[in-house]
Amino acid sequence: MRILVADDDRTLTQILTATFAKRGWQAGSAADAMQALMFAKQKPQPDLILLDVEMPGGSGLKTLERLKASALTMGIPVVVVTGTTDPHASERAKELGAVGFVKKPVDPEAIAKAVEKYFRMNG
Repeated sequence: MRILVADDDRTLTQILTATFAKRGWQAGSAADAMQALMFAKQKPQPDLILLDVEMPGGSGLKTLERLKASALTMGIPVVVVTGTTDPHASERAKELGAVGFVKKPVDPEAIAKAVEKYFRMNG
């Protein structure tokens, strides 16, 4: 399984990619919105994207909108991960096509288990 972690928090990205690597998954990272879009389109594409809402280079929600509007990336499931206090962010993420929404601070093991559960249910 290939996962793209798009978040400008380097510590969080390192922890998540290490957690995923322990499970034998390939994990890459993007530090801003433009990198997330670029890496999502490269082959082999990620099987899932964890996407922060507040990143340099553009809003994560705008990035999600662009991912879902592109024929190349619209089928990649996206889980939005954020520390935003905006009460409407989770609703907006779901409207844009996110398959999940996780508030920071995150538990890396809980995220890994949620990813496993998602793929068991959605093959």
